[in-house]
Amino acid sequence: MIYINKYCNYTFSKYPVNEKTAYACCTISHGPRKLFEKSNMWGIMRKENDKNIITGKIKEFESKKAKLMIMGGKEMVKKQHELGKLTARERFNLLFDKGSFQEVQLFTKHRSTLFGLENKEIPADGVITGFGRVNGRVVFAAAQDFTCSGGSLGEMQAKKIWKVMDMAIAARKPFVSLNDSGGARIQEGVPALDGYGGIFYRNTLASGYIPQITATMGPTAGGAVYSPALTDWVFMVKESSYMCITGPDVIKAVIGEEVTNEALGGAFVHSTKSGVCHFATDNDRDCINKIRMLLSYLPDSCHSPLPIMPTSDKPDRECPELEEILPDKPSKSYDMKRLIMEIADNHEMLEPHALWAKNMIVTFIRIMGCPVGVVANNPRFGAGVLDVSASDKAARFIRFCDAFNIPLLTLADVPGYLPGTRQEWAGIISHGAKMLHAYSEATVPKLTIVIRKDYGGAYIGMCSKQLGADYVMAWPSAEIAVMGAEGACNIIYRREIQTASDPEAKRKELAKTYEAQFNNPYFAAGLGIIDEIIRPRDTRKRIAFLLDALKDKSEKRLTKKHNNIPL
Repeated sequence: MIYINKYCNYTFSKYPVNEKTAYACCTISHGPRKLFEKSNMWGIMRKENDKNIITGKIKEFESKKAKLMIMGGKEMVKKQHELGKLTARERFNLLFDKGSFQEVQLFTKHRSTLFGLENKEIPADGVITGFGRVNGRVVFAAAQDFTCSGGSLGEMQAKKIWKVMDMAIAARKPFVSLNDSGGARIQEGVPALDGYGGIFYRNTLASGYIPQITATMGPTAGGAVYSPALTDWVFMVKESSYMCITGPDVIKAVIGEEVTNEALGGAFVHSTKSGVCHFATDNDRDCINKIRMLLSYLPDSCHSPLPIMPTSDKPDRECPELEEILPDKPSKSYDMKRLIMEIADNHEMLEPHALWAKNMIVTFIRIMGCPVGVVANNPRFGAGVLDVSASDKAARFIRFCDAFNIPLLTLADVPGYLPGTRQEWAGIISHGAKMLHAYSEATVPKLTIVIRKDYGGAYIGMCSKQLGADYVMAWPSAEIAVMGAEGACNIIYRREIQTASDPEAKRKELAKTYEAQFNNPYFAAGLGIIDEIIRPRDTRKRIAFLLDALKDKSEKRLTKKHNNIPL
């Protein structure tokens, strides 16, 4: 039973109440239309109708949204899982803190009508974009959805990615890209290529301004590979991701070479041979966990403070283990990573490029909660010698740390540059110069510790005082010289050795004298080239106090457009 109002109490029990029936009721009961208009019935009916319309629109919205949220459908999601891969939304669920992800441009659709695309639905145009929190800090991200048209990049997918990249730059927050795509959407033609161009342009604008991380979690081929190369850090998943300019089919057709995707551009190849990949991970979950870990070391932007993590470690903690780490003979190797972890807060470090150019270590640690970038020779591989790949690896890392105000710690134990035609023809001169340029250019606090050997031009290359080191220390075991004792004596005392009755005995005698005079830290310390000789056990303590003293360091350089690093 519904009563119309106090003027018209005619009851409708068989008919729906609406404007028509209400008006009829009032006319039957009282005659004039004015009575109906004066009554509250008009407003009540209008509100009821508006409410019904809004409810219907909300239901329509929820239905459309639900359809988009299932991505390419159950069958495609099942195939993705069978390949050992998570979906784009599952990856975001792992990346972002629970409930923090906010999606951007969910309803974007492609607008191409070529080659039957007008009849093809591609939910969210094959990419999920938005922002959320990672360990409580805002991060922007895009994840290609392989279940929708193979995650292929077309005009509107690219514009979605542009949008979230622009937001990240404006907000001064990190940007993460999860790539899983068959490449450009060929049916759309040139607009797809323009889409890549816009991404590359934004990668370049954001370089050194906000941290950029790419995870290749599936196929990435052709032009798509250049965006990862333009970002700061590249992650790959073993056995399910690959990157290559041209695929196996094209290579076979053009040069007759047969190769698989994994052998051509898999995670192992790019993390051990090319150096394109910084982190090779076991699976999607491992990959995203490591991204979250890396982000914990990085500031939001070049204008943001470094993230300081609470620590129970102490600044004055001594490291007695370091006094037992060096072998008795200088020619024997030791584990430089063990040395680094002894210095670090809670003995923890995060090492990029762990499998490439192993003669050089670059890694993140914390000292009293503050991120620090470490560059160190690794005597376990090639005696820690500098070569083309080691120089590139170090130079890139140094420039990243300097761009984002992360202090640098250099641990030197280097016999020199690797000699030979292979290195000369590969361009060791220009590649080695990259490292010199990177150190000289850096204005962050720079500490150097000479652990053992530090010979010749490599001594300069490992952040000597003349390359701008703020403070140079040495262990008592340090040997700082133009070259090793025997090599030096062969040049300086050539005639004496040749004319001696026993040349070998004479060489050893002269070498011993040379070592006593030059192959120690005291000669360099006497000239002020070394600021301090320290006991190994005091290494962490000295680093902690120096970094605290230098935390407000400010250094101005010549005004210019930019440096011209020897690329």
